[in-house]
Amino acid sequence: MASIFTKIINGEIPSYKIAENEHYYAFLDINPAAKGHTLVVPKLETDYLFDLPDEVLGGLMQFAKPIARALDAAFQPIRTGVIVEGLEVPHAHVHLIPMYADRRGFSLGKKVDFTPEEMAEIVAAVRSALDAG
Repeated sequence: MASIFTKIINGEIPSYKIAENEHYYAFLDINPAAKGHTLVVPKLETDYLFDLPDEVLGGLMQFAKPIARALDAAFQPIRTGVIVEGLEVPHAHVHLIPMYADRRGFSLGKKVDFTPEEMAEIVAAVRSALDAG
């Protein structure tokens, strides 16, 4: 059975898409730990990150890098952090989480709430920064 991320990639479940290419997909986390919290996933459905072929694992981080830079440009956090937890969805992925001065103690278990309109504004800001990057 396809993972929820595969269903998102295939358009069966809606998402706030940030970027996509032939091999990877990035979208806003619907339970964000911070403004701009983005998930980056390979389209190759593999449960464990370190079971990915080397070129896919390396490509995942190469795909994530300009997105992290766009998050930095769009929202001016201290920096954008990377978390690999890997237990909540059986599909390898990384979390890109902007870290702000007023929220240094974030965790994946503590979410912040945004309206659908705010989520759309976040996507637009990140895409604009990607295009400018």
